[in-house]
Amino acid sequence: MELPYLYNNTVQWKNDRIGEISEETLPSITVATPPEFAKGVPNTWSPEHLFVASANVCLMTTFLAIAENSKLDFIAYKANAVGKLDKTDGKFAIVEITISPEITLAAGADETRARRIIEKSEANCLISNSMKTKITLQPVFHFA
Repeated sequence: MELPYLYNNTVQWKNDRIGEISEETLPSITVATPPEFAKGVPNTWSPEHLFVASANVCLMTTFLAIAENSKLDFIAYKANAVGKLDKTDGKFAIVEITISPEITLAAGADETRARRIIEKSEANCLISNSMKTKITLQPVFHFA
């Protein structure tokens, strides 16, 4: 497969402030305006959730690839991400995303090496490289 790669999806309005994202080979996702905004819908994925999740998922998948290629002996990976929405120049924007991966390393693994790998993963994450939003990494390492 040659570059560029294309990723397609369709958004269709359903009712009120609710829509659905679809792509012919993937499960559909219900989306809506977040509840913090007028007529927002609670308990439903919003563009803001998906934006933050994109950075979080990309960090994980990039870490998995680099860790595999580096033969890093890890047992578990879990990351929480928080996006900070604020006004900048009078416009709403996600101004910062803090990603806090928790990585469980095998006993005797090199934490310094693992830290270099997660930092390299963030630096090479194509989603965060595509965003204007500042990405802050706060990794925590555990040992089995």
